[in-house]
Amino acid sequence: MELGNYDVIIVGSGGAAFSCAISAKQKGLSVIILTKSSATAAQTVQAQGGINGVLKDTSDTVEAHINDTFKSSCEIGDRETISFMCENAKETIEWLDTLGVPFSRDENNKIARRKLGGASDKRACYSSDYTGLKILHTLYDTVLKLDIPILEHCFLIDLITSNQTTYGITYLDIKTTQIKQLFGNNIVLATGGYSGVYHGFTTNSKDTTADGIMAAFRAGVSLENMEFVQFHPTALKDRFILISESARGEGGTLVTKDGNRFVDELLPRDIVAREIYKKLLGGEDVFLDLRELSKEKLLHLLPQEYKLIFKFTSLEMDKDLIPITPATHYTMGGLKCDKDSKTSLNNLYVIGEASSNGVHGANRLGGNSLLEIVFFGKQLGQTFIHSDTEPINETLCEQNSFDLETIFNHTPSLDFYKVRKELGKIMFTNVGLFRTKDGLESALSFVENIIYNLDKFGIEDKSKFYNTNLVDFLEFKNTIVCAKTIIISALYRSESRGSHYRDDFPNSLEDYKKTTIINNNFEIK
Repeated sequence: MELGNYDVIIVGSGGAAFSCAISAKQKGLSVIILTKSSATAAQTVQAQGGINGVLKDTSDTVEAHINDTFKSSCEIGDRETISFMCENAKETIEWLDTLGVPFSRDENNKIARRKLGGASDKRACYSSDYTGLKILHTLYDTVLKLDIPILEHCFLIDLITSNQTTYGITYLDIKTTQIKQLFGNNIVLATGGYSGVYHGFTTNSKDTTADGIMAAFRAGVSLENMEFVQFHPTALKDRFILISESARGEGGTLVTKDGNRFVDELLPRDIVAREIYKKLLGGEDVFLDLRELSKEKLLHLLPQEYKLIFKFTSLEMDKDLIPITPATHYTMGGLKCDKDSKTSLNNLYVIGEASSNGVHGANRLGGNSLLEIVFFGKQLGQTFIHSDTEPINETLCEQNSFDLETIFNHTPSLDFYKVRKELGKIMFTNVGLFRTKDGLESALSFVENIIYNLDKFGIEDKSKFYNTNLVDFLEFKNTIVCAKTIIISALYRSESRGSHYRDDFPNSLEDYKKTTIINNNFEIK
């Protein structure tokens, strides 16, 4: 590809990526999207409950939305960025409505809303319990109508940088096992979060392995708030399949086997998740109870949840108690950027769950994830203009190709699949809902030992066509380094705040009323 062939290169294919691509394309810019898997396999589909926004026909206020978001951030969110998002929420939802997102409607044919955890009013606009999926598919249809090219099955390897400026990317064409490169004037990372570090204990797909985050981290972009990992209160026990917060928003209660309710279901997620986990640690099972709702109403409001639960457990939500467990769900930390999505590298931007722009802080308000990805994606796309960049002498593609051949020529002595499974368990146990200095140090020792022995791992499959063993290994290398940044950040924060809870430091402390920033030397600022 020629240098400057594209005005905008977007890595990722979720709601943030598509919103940015549409916005930039409508300005007449040349745009290309790369994604690791299929175009609509993004984590956006897991945001089922709704998208927050204060519309006209309500007593709710934008100021209340701002205050709820800042409160959920445990006062380390950025008020300017939060206000920027909340003040534009109505316009964002109207844009989605215009594109054709099939929002559920009330009796007056207005967009229907429900109350989600941590909110002071009903402001989550929804489409049954398929909100994220409907938004993603509508955006995807628009991308296709605009003839924006999408390169599927392309794994981001590295950023091409020089003198603090980003010029392009190198990537693995998974189908051919070739290293390729693209050059562009603006590089956008919309690659998702890092819940995949908690392998086997997350509601996320296997693709959320911090690939974009780690590529930018290697290039020198600092990470922020990596210790803040949100655990969703309600996942299907033993399977970690998400049961949307909309189930509680529509009246579901949390009970023990004897039917006793033990927590306000619509408190912030970190509080509810910890209360559930306490019961589980004490040997009690916990259940979601929706038996007060009729089957007809459940199939209208929560059709996806009803079908999933019956498929995997043969339980019926209108008749049975549904066994649940907290699960790793969302990551508040990511690549540090400002409210305009700019990173510390020129021409490099980050949006969506890969970013840390100040809207979430220590804990995300339910219903804000979809708003964040669509608003900041759309907003960023509108800021780009066509410009030409000076060519550079670039050899990274050749170096990446050499590194790839080294992997193929190496015979591993350790099984990274086994270690990946161990890592997930250790992270969930020691770097999960309850943390201690001893537990964190034990996890850090495990991770550092793996990093020290990385040259002993490798791939058994030497084929050069769609080698998933290779992809899994590259993901593993990203997640193990990402795990180290999470643990170091959690060790540094000797307090409890939001989703980060330390048994040995159970109170929030004024000294830590700030974000945690870590550079690629693993130094905390």
